[in-house]
Amino acid sequence: MVTLNKIYTRTGDKGTTALASGERVPKHALRIESYGTVDETNSAIGVARLHTAGMEKLDAMLARIQNDLFDLGADLATPDRGEKLDYEPLRIVEGQVTRLEAEIDELNAGLEPLRSFVLPAGVPAAAHLHLARTICRRAERLVAALAEKPEERVGAPALHYLNRLSDFLFVAARYVNKGVDGKGPGDVLWTPGASR
Repeated sequence: MVTLNKIYTRTGDKGTTALASGERVPKHALRIESYGTVDETNSAIGVARLHTAGMEKLDAMLARIQNDLFDLGADLATPDRGEKLDYEPLRIVEGQVTRLEAEIDELNAGLEPLRSFVLPAGVPAAAHLHLARTICRRAERLVAALAEKPEERVGAPALHYLNRLSDFLFVAARYVNKGVDGKGPGDVLWTPGASR
């Protein structure tokens, strides 16, 4: 259990922060950028959830995802340097990825096949889910760059999770644009060259 009694510690005043292992690194380190962007994704999902009232199934999925993203942040904040830790670090597991895939399939089942690219727009929930998707893609790019560094290790499930999450958020945006009753405005489609 995490206990936070004092919010400011002044330990980061010189531009460093501590990883879960206690190691201090610059706040601009790629690992910090990675899990910071995961946190940003989580916050964007939180804003999207302000608009998912009445969509119990989707909102429950998003709530689970927000919890998963804290797991992912903990995973990334605890680098695998090969040394023995005093505790078992929290890691993303393939079961979390598999659950996302099942939820993508469930939401996508009632959607029409795409015949054009979708603009990141529509009802407020969809627009916010699209924003969360683009932030998630940035997190994925950062984590992929981190995983390529020889001195860093990132578990494959962490990368898999971010890749599936961006897909989930895309399908979820389409789902809310269709409307749970099927009477929503639908996708906002790209019309190539429409304003030339």
